[in-house]
Amino acid sequence: MPETQVTEWKGAVPVSTRFDDPYYSLDNGLAETRHVFLAGNGLPGRFTPGFRIAELGFGTGLNMLTALQAWRQSGTEGRLRYTSFEAFPLPAADLTRALEQFPELAPIATPLIDAWTRGDRRITTEQLDAEIIEGDARKTLSKWNDKANAWFLDGFSPAKNPELWEADLLTEVARHTAPGGTAATYTAAGFVRRNLEAAGFAVTRSPGFGRKRHMTTAVLT
Repeated sequence: MPETQVTEWKGAVPVSTRFDDPYYSLDNGLAETRHVFLAGNGLPGRFTPGFRIAELGFGTGLNMLTALQAWRQSGTEGRLRYTSFEAFPLPAADLTRALEQFPELAPIATPLIDAWTRGDRRITTEQLDAEIIEGDARKTLSKWNDKANAWFLDGFSPAKNPELWEADLLTEVARHTAPGGTAATYTAAGFVRRNLEAAGFAVTRSPGFGRKRHMTTAVLT
């Protein structure tokens, strides 16, 4: 079984003690997700039936729920397909406490919370088909037999969690990206941008969220 994550709390924000990094912005986690991962991937404007999002770093599930909310509001037919890779899953109590900070997501968060509490890592609802694959993404991604239209690259800080940003793993990300697919991340670290470029992405440094001046967006060429 994967080792669970240990957290402490800065007010309403969970912080990983393993990586000494918060799970989402101390200012506004929901606004950060919409700016970085939705807008950074051109969503919801690119949604089409069967659209697949993949993610490195499931964390609290906030990114998935924010994407699902946008999917529902867009009126796109069918289910959003979502696959996330997570090495250190949060305990159910911490995930629940974190998501309670976003009451507007409560109606769609309940199925995730219930599944997580049962130990399920597949969540299927009328508008979502999600799987959270536990384990080191450097080992699990290569075994995944699908390709994403958009990637949410949401590991902890590259300075503190360099494993999720190394060249070999980002090459696997590119290999598991559909033609013309995109990726977005909150970081603009030079080695991350270079690794994405080496993997085959056209990389742009874009305006960041809040106090972060820059972030990274990328398109597979």
